Amino acid sequence: MLIEQRDSLRGEITVPGDKSISHRAIMFGALAKGTTEIEGFLMGEDCLSTIDCFRKMQVGIEILPGNLVKVHGNGLYGLKPHPANSPLNTGKSGTSIRLLLGILAGQPFNSTVVRDESAQRKPVGRVVKPLRQMGASITGREDGNLCPLLVSPSKLKGIKYQLSFVNNEIKSPVLVAGLYAEGETTVVQTVKTRDHTELMLNYFGADIKVDGLTATSQRIENLYAQKVEIPGDISIAAYFITAGLLTQNSDITIKNVGFNPTRTGFIDVYKSMGAKIEVFNERMAGNEKVADIRVVSSELKACDIEGDIIPRLIDEIPIIAVAATQAKGTTTIKNLKGFKIKESGRVKAIVTELSKIGASIRETDDGIIIEGGKQLRGTIIESYNDASIAMAMSIAGLIAEGETMIRKAQVVDLAFPDFFPLLNNL
Repeated sequence: MLIEQRDSLRGEITVPGDKSISHRAIMFGALAKGTTEIEGFLMGEDCLSTIDCFRKMQVGIEILPGNLVKVHGNGLYGLKPHPANSPLNTGKSGTSIRLLLGILAGQPFNSTVVRDESAQRKPVGRVVKPLRQMGASITGREDGNLCPLLVSPSKLKGIKYQLSFVNNEIKSPVLVAGLYAEGETTVVQTVKTRDHTELMLNYFGADIKVDGLTATSQRIENLYAQKVEIPGDISIAAYFITAGLLTQNSDITIKNVGFNPTRTGFIDVYKSMGAKIEVFNERMAGNEKVADIRVVSSELKACDIEGDIIPRLIDEIPIIAVAATQAKGTTTIKNLKGFKIKESGRVKAIVTELSKIGASIRETDDGIIIEGGKQLRGTIIESYNDASIAMAMSIAGLIAEGETMIRKAQVVDLAFPDFFPLLNNL
Protein backbone atom coordinates (compact mmCIF):
# COMPACT_ATOMS: atom_id res chain seq x y z
CA MET A 1 0.00 0.00 0.00
CA LEU A 2 1.35 3.41 -1.03
CA ILE A 3 0.62 6.33 1.32
CA GLU A 4 1.28 9.91 0.23
CA GLN A 5 1.65 12.99 2.39
CA ARG A 6 -1.61 14.91 2.81
CA ASP A 7 -2.19 18.59 3.54
CA SER A 8 -5.77 18.27 4.80
CA LEU A 9 -8.33 15.71 5.99
CA ARG A 10 -12.00 16.73 6.20
CA GLY A 11 -15.30 14.94 6.46
CA GLU A 12 -17.83 13.03 8.55
CA ILE A 13 -17.37 9.27 8.87
CA THR A 14 -18.49 6.21 10.79
CA VAL A 15 -16.28 3.30 11.83
CA PRO A 16 -17.13 -0.43 12.08
CA GLY A 17 -18.92 -1.96 15.06
CA ASP A 18 -16.91 -2.57 18.20
CA LYS A 19 -15.23 -5.98 18.10
CA SER A 20 -15.35 -6.64 21.84
CA ILE A 21 -19.07 -5.88 22.00
CA SER A 22 -19.82 -7.84 18.81
CA HIS A 23 -18.27 -11.00 20.28
CA ARG A 24 -20.28 -10.67 23.47
CA ALA A 25 -23.55 -9.99 21.69
CA ILE A 26 -23.26 -13.33 19.86
CA MET A 27 -22.22 -15.28 22.95
CA PHE A 28 -24.77 -13.87 25.36
CA GLY A 29 -27.47 -13.93 22.70
CA ALA A 30 -26.74 -17.64 22.22
CA LEU A 31 -27.11 -18.19 25.97
CA ALA A 32 -30.32 -16.17 26.17
CA LYS A 33 -33.92 -17.29 25.80
CA GLY A 34 -35.50 -15.81 22.68
CA THR A 35 -34.17 -14.03 19.59
CA THR A 36 -31.51 -11.35 19.96
CA GLU A 37 -31.25 -8.80 17.17
CA ILE A 38 -27.82 -7.24 16.70
CA GLU A 39 -27.38 -4.08 14.64
CA GLY A 40 -23.98 -2.84 13.47
CA PHE A 41 -22.24 -6.19 13.98
CA LEU A 42 -18.58 -6.32 12.97
CA MET A 43 -18.34 -8.78 10.07
CA GLY A 44 -14.66 -9.49 10.68
CA GLU A 45 -12.85 -12.80 10.73
CA ASP A 46 -12.56 -12.92 14.54
CA CYS A 47 -16.27 -12.32 15.17
CA LEU A 48 -17.25 -14.78 12.46
CA SER A 49 -15.18 -17.41 14.29
CA THR A 50 -17.38 -16.84 17.35
CA ILE A 51 -20.52 -17.32 15.24
CA ASP A 52 -19.11 -20.56 13.82
CA CYS A 53 -18.42 -21.96 17.30
CA PHE A 54 -21.98 -21.38 18.50
CA ARG A 55 -23.53 -22.68 15.31
CA LYS A 56 -21.65 -25.92 15.97
CA MET A 57 -23.41 -26.02 19.36
CA GLN A 58 -26.74 -25.87 17.50
CA VAL A 59 -27.50 -22.18 18.01
CA GLY A 60 -29.40 -20.69 15.08
CA ILE A 61 -27.61 -17.54 13.87
CA GLU A 62 -28.74 -15.58 10.80
CA ILE A 63 -26.42 -13.13 9.06
CA LEU A 64 -28.56 -10.59 7.21
CA PRO A 65 -27.75 -7.63 4.94
CA GLY A 66 -26.64 -4.38 6.54
CA ASN A 67 -24.52 -5.90 9.33
CA LEU A 68 -27.64 -7.26 11.01
CA VAL A 69 -27.47 -10.56 12.90
CA LYS A 70 -30.25 -12.55 14.57
CA VAL A 71 -29.32 -15.05 17.26
CA HIS A 72 -31.99 -17.59 18.16
CA GLY A 73 -30.78 -18.34 21.66
CA ASN A 74 -30.92 -21.75 23.31
CA GLY A 75 -31.01 -20.42 26.86
CA LEU A 76 -28.26 -20.55 29.47
CA TYR A 77 -28.43 -24.34 29.74
CA GLY A 78 -29.43 -25.15 26.15
CA LEU A 79 -26.14 -25.48 24.25
CA LYS A 80 -25.62 -28.85 22.54
CA PRO A 81 -22.42 -30.87 22.03
CA HIS A 82 -20.58 -30.13 18.82
CA PRO A 83 -19.79 -33.01 16.43
CA ALA A 84 -16.78 -35.00 17.59
CA ASN A 85 -15.05 -34.54 14.24
CA SER A 86 -15.66 -30.77 14.17
CA PRO A 87 -13.95 -29.01 17.10
CA LEU A 88 -14.75 -25.46 18.11
CA ASN A 89 -12.25 -23.34 16.17
CA THR A 90 -11.76 -19.86 17.62
CA GLY A 91 -9.50 -18.85 14.73
CA LYS A 92 -7.04 -16.10 15.59
CA SER A 93 -9.35 -14.50 18.16
CA GLY A 94 -8.15 -14.21 21.75
CA THR A 95 -11.52 -12.87 22.91
CA SER A 96 -13.33 -15.87 21.42
CA ILE A 97 -11.22 -18.49 23.15
CA ARG A 98 -11.13 -16.75 26.53
CA LEU A 99 -14.86 -16.18 26.85
CA LEU A 100 -15.71 -19.52 25.26
CA LEU A 101 -13.66 -21.36 27.89
CA GLY A 102 -15.67 -19.60 30.62
CA ILE A 103 -18.90 -20.73 28.99
CA LEU A 104 -17.80 -24.31 28.22
CA ALA A 105 -16.55 -24.83 31.78
CA GLY A 106 -20.19 -24.93 32.91
CA GLN A 107 -21.57 -27.24 30.21
CA PRO A 108 -22.62 -30.89 30.77
CA PHE A 109 -20.78 -32.15 27.68
CA ASN A 110 -17.24 -32.53 26.37
CA SER A 111 -15.83 -29.83 24.08
CA THR A 112 -12.64 -29.60 22.07
CA VAL A 113 -11.30 -26.11 21.39
CA VAL A 114 -8.69 -25.36 18.73
CA ARG A 115 -7.20 -22.25 17.12
CA ASP A 116 -5.85 -21.43 13.68
CA GLU A 117 -2.32 -22.67 13.12
CA SER A 118 -0.96 -19.11 13.40
CA ALA A 119 -2.42 -18.84 16.93
CA GLN A 120 -1.65 -22.36 18.20
CA ARG A 121 1.47 -21.18 20.06
CA LYS A 122 -0.34 -18.42 21.92
CA PRO A 123 -0.74 -19.43 25.59
CA VAL A 124 -4.10 -19.57 27.36
CA GLY A 125 -2.84 -20.76 30.74
CA ARG A 126 -3.72 -17.44 32.40
CA VAL A 127 -7.39 -18.18 31.72
CA VAL A 128 -7.27 -21.91 32.41
CA LYS A 129 -5.75 -21.44 35.88
CA PRO A 130 -8.63 -19.57 37.59
CA LEU A 131 -11.24 -21.69 35.82
CA ARG A 132 -9.57 -24.78 37.23
CA GLN A 133 -9.72 -23.16 40.67
CA MET A 134 -13.48 -22.99 40.15
CA GLY A 135 -13.48 -26.74 39.46
CA ALA A 136 -13.32 -26.70 35.66
CA SER A 137 -11.81 -29.71 33.92
CA ILE A 138 -9.58 -28.35 31.15
CA THR A 139 -6.68 -30.30 29.70
CA GLY A 140 -4.35 -29.67 26.79
CA ARG A 141 -0.78 -29.31 25.66
CA GLU A 142 1.71 -28.04 28.26
CA ASP A 143 -0.78 -28.72 31.05
CA GLY A 144 -3.57 -26.75 29.39
CA ASN A 145 -1.46 -23.80 28.32
CA LEU A 146 -1.79 -24.47 24.58
CA CYS A 147 -4.51 -25.72 22.24
CA PRO A 148 -6.05 -28.07 21.45
CA LEU A 149 -7.95 -28.06 24.75
CA LEU A 150 -10.48 -30.56 26.06
CA VAL A 151 -13.15 -29.16 28.38
CA SER A 152 -15.04 -31.85 30.30
CA PRO A 153 -18.18 -31.59 32.46
CA SER A 154 -17.57 -30.53 36.06
CA LYS A 155 -19.29 -28.86 38.97
CA LEU A 156 -18.18 -25.24 39.35
CA LYS A 157 -17.93 -23.34 42.61
CA GLY A 158 -17.55 -19.62 43.12
CA ILE A 159 -14.14 -18.17 43.97
CA LYS A 160 -12.62 -14.82 44.82
CA TYR A 161 -9.88 -13.99 42.34
CA GLN A 162 -7.41 -11.11 42.53
CA LEU A 163 -6.31 -9.78 39.15
CA SER A 164 -2.80 -8.48 38.67
CA PHE A 165 -2.10 -5.26 36.78
CA VAL A 166 -1.44 -7.14 33.53
CA ASN A 167 -3.89 -10.08 33.46
CA ASN A 168 -7.13 -8.17 32.93
CA GLU A 169 -8.30 -10.58 30.23
CA ILE A 170 -9.06 -13.14 32.94
CA LYS A 171 -11.95 -11.15 34.40
CA SER A 172 -14.60 -11.88 31.77
CA PRO A 173 -14.22 -15.68 31.52
CA VAL A 174 -14.32 -15.99 35.30
CA LEU A 175 -17.46 -13.85 35.60
CA VAL A 176 -19.12 -15.82 32.78
CA ALA A 177 -18.25 -19.14 34.46
CA GLY A 178 -19.76 -17.67 37.62
CA LEU A 179 -23.19 -17.82 35.95
CA TYR A 180 -22.95 -21.63 36.32
CA ALA A 181 -21.14 -21.83 39.67
CA GLU A 182 -22.44 -22.47 43.17
CA GLY A 183 -22.11 -19.40 45.36
CA GLU A 184 -20.63 -16.04 44.48
CA THR A 185 -17.79 -15.52 42.03
CA THR A 186 -15.84 -12.34 42.75
CA VAL A 187 -13.07 -10.72 40.72
CA VAL A 188 -11.01 -7.95 42.32
CA GLN A 189 -9.19 -5.64 39.92
CA THR A 190 -6.01 -3.69 40.59
CA VAL A 191 -7.23 -0.91 38.29
CA LYS A 192 -10.51 -0.37 36.47
CA THR A 193 -10.54 -2.39 33.24
CA ARG A 194 -12.92 -2.95 30.32
CA ASP A 195 -16.40 -3.71 31.59
CA HIS A 196 -18.26 -4.72 28.42
CA THR A 197 -18.99 -8.15 29.92
CA GLU A 198 -20.57 -6.79 33.10
CA LEU A 199 -22.64 -4.23 31.20
CA MET A 200 -23.97 -6.63 28.59
CA LEU A 201 -24.63 -9.54 30.94
CA ASN A 202 -26.74 -7.27 33.13
CA TYR A 203 -28.51 -5.98 30.00
CA PHE A 204 -29.43 -9.61 29.27
CA GLY A 205 -30.73 -10.15 32.82
CA ALA A 206 -27.70 -11.39 34.78
CA ASP A 207 -26.89 -10.31 38.34
CA ILE A 208 -23.39 -8.84 38.13
CA LYS A 209 -22.77 -6.45 41.00
CA VAL A 210 -19.96 -3.92 40.63
CA ASP A 211 -18.57 -2.07 43.63
CA GLY A 212 -15.52 -0.01 42.76
CA LEU A 213 -12.84 -2.45 41.60
CA THR A 214 -14.85 -5.53 42.62
CA ALA A 215 -17.25 -7.40 40.32
CA THR A 216 -19.38 -10.28 41.63
CA SER A 217 -21.26 -12.81 39.51
CA GLN A 218 -24.14 -14.99 40.73
CA ARG A 219 -25.58 -18.25 39.43
CA ILE A 220 -28.77 -17.49 37.51
CA GLU A 221 -31.61 -19.41 35.88
CA ASN A 222 -31.46 -17.78 32.45
CA LEU A 223 -30.58 -14.83 30.27
CA TYR A 224 -33.18 -13.12 28.08
CA ALA A 225 -32.88 -11.91 24.49
CA GLN A 226 -32.42 -8.20 23.79
CA LYS A 227 -31.96 -5.83 20.91
CA VAL A 228 -28.30 -4.81 20.74
CA GLU A 229 -26.93 -1.78 18.91
CA ILE A 230 -23.18 -2.15 18.40
CA PRO A 231 -21.45 1.26 18.56
CA GLY A 232 -18.47 2.15 16.41
CA ASP A 233 -15.16 0.73 17.62
CA ILE A 234 -13.23 3.45 19.45
CA SER A 235 -9.97 1.58 18.87
CA ILE A 236 -10.53 1.97 15.11
CA ALA A 237 -11.65 5.58 15.58
CA ALA A 238 -8.30 6.25 17.31
CA TYR A 239 -6.46 6.08 13.96
CA PHE A 240 -8.73 8.69 12.36
CA ILE A 241 -8.65 10.89 15.46
CA THR A 242 -4.85 10.84 15.35
CA ALA A 243 -4.85 11.55 11.62
CA GLY A 244 -7.02 14.60 12.23
CA LEU A 245 -4.74 15.88 14.98
CA LEU A 246 -1.51 15.50 13.02
CA THR A 247 -2.51 16.48 9.48
CA GLN A 248 -2.66 20.22 8.89
CA ASN A 249 -5.97 21.94 8.10
CA SER A 250 -8.00 18.92 9.20
CA ASP A 251 -11.52 18.71 10.63
CA ILE A 252 -13.03 15.22 11.07
CA THR A 253 -16.25 14.12 12.78
CA ILE A 254 -16.73 10.46 13.68
CA LYS A 255 -20.34 9.49 14.39
CA ASN A 256 -21.76 6.89 16.77
CA VAL A 257 -18.56 5.82 18.52
CA GLY A 258 -18.56 3.66 21.64
CA PHE A 259 -17.40 5.89 24.49
CA ASN A 260 -17.06 3.44 27.36
CA PRO A 261 -14.83 5.16 29.97
CA THR A 262 -12.67 2.02 30.26
CA ARG A 263 -11.70 2.49 26.57
CA THR A 264 -11.10 6.26 26.39
CA GLY A 265 -7.66 6.50 27.97
CA PHE A 266 -6.05 7.67 24.73
CA ILE A 267 -8.59 10.53 24.50
CA ASP A 268 -7.56 11.67 27.99
CA VAL A 269 -3.90 11.50 26.99
CA TYR A 270 -4.46 13.46 23.79
CA LYS A 271 -6.38 16.16 25.63
CA SER A 272 -3.53 16.46 28.14
CA MET A 273 -1.22 16.94 25.14
CA GLY A 274 -3.34 19.86 23.93
CA ALA A 275 -5.51 18.05 21.37
CA LYS A 276 -8.63 19.79 20.13
CA ILE A 277 -11.18 17.00 20.58
CA GLU A 278 -14.88 17.65 21.09
CA VAL A 279 -17.16 14.90 22.40
CA PHE A 280 -20.87 15.57 21.91
CA ASN A 281 -24.29 13.97 21.46
CA GLU A 282 -23.54 11.52 24.29
CA ARG A 283 -26.21 8.87 24.75
CA MET A 284 -26.76 5.25 25.81
CA ALA A 285 -27.14 2.22 23.53
CA GLY A 286 -28.12 -0.69 25.71
CA ASN A 287 -25.82 -0.28 28.69
CA GLU A 288 -23.01 1.28 26.64
CA LYS A 289 -22.20 4.97 26.32
CA VAL A 290 -22.07 6.28 22.73
CA ALA A 291 -20.97 9.68 21.40
CA ASP A 292 -19.91 11.65 18.34
CA ILE A 293 -16.32 12.93 18.23
CA ARG A 294 -14.95 15.94 16.36
CA VAL A 295 -11.21 16.47 16.00
CA VAL A 296 -9.27 19.32 14.38
CA SER A 297 -5.56 19.83 13.70
CA SER A 298 -3.64 20.52 16.91
CA GLU A 299 -0.16 21.35 18.13
CA LEU A 300 0.68 18.67 20.67
CA LYS A 301 3.03 18.79 23.63
CA ALA A 302 4.77 15.76 25.15
CA CYS A 303 3.56 14.00 28.28
CA ASP A 304 4.27 11.02 30.53
CA ILE A 305 1.95 8.02 30.20
CA GLU A 306 2.04 5.43 32.97
CA GLY A 307 0.19 3.78 35.84
CA ASP A 308 -3.54 3.20 36.07
CA ILE A 309 -4.32 4.65 32.65
CA ILE A 310 -2.29 2.00 30.77
CA PRO A 311 -5.04 -0.69 30.71
CA ARG A 312 -7.43 1.93 29.29
CA LEU A 313 -5.23 2.58 26.24
CA ILE A 314 -3.14 -0.55 25.80
CA ASP A 315 -4.52 -1.28 22.30
CA GLU A 316 -3.78 2.28 21.19
CA ILE A 317 -0.07 2.32 22.11
CA PRO A 318 1.15 2.09 18.46
CA ILE A 319 -0.94 5.05 17.28
CA ILE A 320 -0.15 7.08 20.43
CA ALA A 321 3.53 6.55 19.61
CA VAL A 322 2.90 8.01 16.15
CA ALA A 323 1.24 11.08 17.70
CA ALA A 324 4.12 11.50 20.16
CA THR A 325 6.62 11.78 17.28
CA GLN A 326 5.00 15.13 16.43
CA ALA A 327 4.60 16.46 19.98
CA LYS A 328 6.88 19.15 21.35
CA GLY A 329 9.21 17.60 23.94
CA THR A 330 9.88 14.04 25.10
CA THR A 331 7.04 11.59 25.71
CA THR A 332 7.62 8.56 27.93
CA ILE A 333 5.33 5.53 28.05
CA LYS A 334 5.91 3.19 30.99
CA ASN A 335 4.46 0.06 32.64
CA LEU A 336 4.00 -1.96 29.44
CA LYS A 337 5.99 -4.94 30.70
CA GLY A 338 3.81 -8.02 31.11
CA PHE A 339 1.11 -6.81 28.70
CA LYS A 340 0.53 -8.71 25.48
CA ILE A 341 1.60 -5.70 23.42
CA LYS A 342 5.08 -5.99 24.91
CA GLU A 343 5.28 -9.79 24.94
CA SER A 344 4.11 -10.12 21.32
CA GLY A 345 6.81 -7.79 20.02
CA ARG A 346 4.36 -5.11 18.90
CA VAL A 347 6.22 -2.41 20.84
CA LYS A 348 9.49 -3.40 19.19
CA ALA A 349 7.78 -3.36 15.79
CA ILE A 350 6.40 0.16 16.10
CA VAL A 351 9.72 1.45 17.44
CA THR A 352 11.62 -0.16 14.54
CA GLU A 353 9.30 1.15 11.82
CA LEU A 354 8.96 4.68 13.21
CA SER A 355 12.75 4.85 13.44
CA LYS A 356 12.95 3.98 9.73
CA ILE A 357 10.96 7.07 8.79
CA GLY A 358 12.98 9.43 10.94
CA ALA A 359 11.39 9.37 14.41
CA SER A 360 13.62 9.64 17.49
CA ILE A 361 12.21 6.70 19.45
CA ARG A 362 13.61 3.86 21.52
CA GLU A 363 12.28 0.93 23.47
CA THR A 364 12.98 0.59 27.21
CA ASP A 365 12.60 -2.38 29.51
CA ASP A 366 8.99 -1.49 30.26
CA GLY A 367 7.99 1.08 27.65
CA ILE A 368 8.98 3.65 25.02
CA ILE A 369 10.70 7.04 24.94
CA ILE A 370 9.86 9.35 22.04
CA GLU A 371 11.58 12.67 21.35
CA GLY A 372 8.99 14.62 19.38
CA GLY A 373 9.14 17.29 16.71
CA LYS A 374 11.08 15.33 14.08
CA GLN A 375 10.04 15.55 10.43
CA LEU A 376 9.16 12.08 9.16
CA ARG A 377 10.33 10.88 5.73
CA GLY A 378 8.57 8.25 3.68
CA THR A 379 10.23 4.88 3.05
CA ILE A 380 9.39 1.16 2.84
CA ILE A 381 7.66 -0.10 6.00
CA GLU A 382 6.94 -3.61 7.27
CA SER A 383 3.50 -4.41 8.70
CA TYR A 384 4.60 -7.58 10.53
CA ASN A 385 1.22 -8.98 9.45
CA ASP A 386 -0.23 -6.87 12.27
CA ALA A 387 -3.21 -4.65 11.43
CA SER A 388 -2.49 -2.20 14.24
CA ILE A 389 1.07 -1.64 12.98
CA ALA A 390 -0.11 -1.26 9.39
CA MET A 391 -2.82 1.25 10.31
CA ALA A 392 -0.58 3.23 12.68
CA MET A 393 2.16 3.49 10.07
CA SER A 394 -0.41 4.53 7.46
CA ILE A 395 -1.28 7.53 9.63
CA ALA A 396 2.44 8.28 10.00
CA GLY A 397 2.68 8.16 6.20
CA LEU A 398 0.09 10.93 5.89
CA ILE A 399 2.50 13.38 7.56
CA ALA A 400 5.79 12.01 6.21
CA GLU A 401 7.58 13.74 3.34
CA GLY A 402 7.28 11.84 0.07
CA GLU A 403 5.75 8.39 -0.17
CA THR A 404 5.46 5.58 2.37
CA MET A 405 5.14 2.02 1.10
CA ILE A 406 3.63 -0.47 3.60
CA ARG A 407 4.28 -4.12 2.87
CA LYS A 408 1.54 -6.73 3.42
CA ALA A 409 -0.99 -4.00 4.19
CA GLN A 410 -3.78 -6.42 3.26
CA VAL A 411 -3.67 -7.58 6.89
CA VAL A 412 -5.77 -4.48 7.61
CA ASP A 413 -8.70 -6.26 5.95
CA LEU A 414 -8.95 -8.52 9.00
CA ALA A 415 -9.69 -5.52 11.22
CA PHE A 416 -11.36 -3.06 8.85
CA PRO A 417 -11.59 -3.80 5.10
CA ASP A 418 -12.68 -0.21 4.30
CA PHE A 419 -9.86 1.48 6.24
CA PHE A 420 -7.89 2.71 3.22
CA PRO A 421 -10.94 3.71 1.13
CA LEU A 422 -12.30 5.71 4.06
CA LEU A 423 -8.92 7.38 4.59
CA ASN A 424 -8.79 8.25 0.86
CA ASN A 425 -12.23 9.88 1.02
CA LEU A 426 -11.30 12.32 3.78
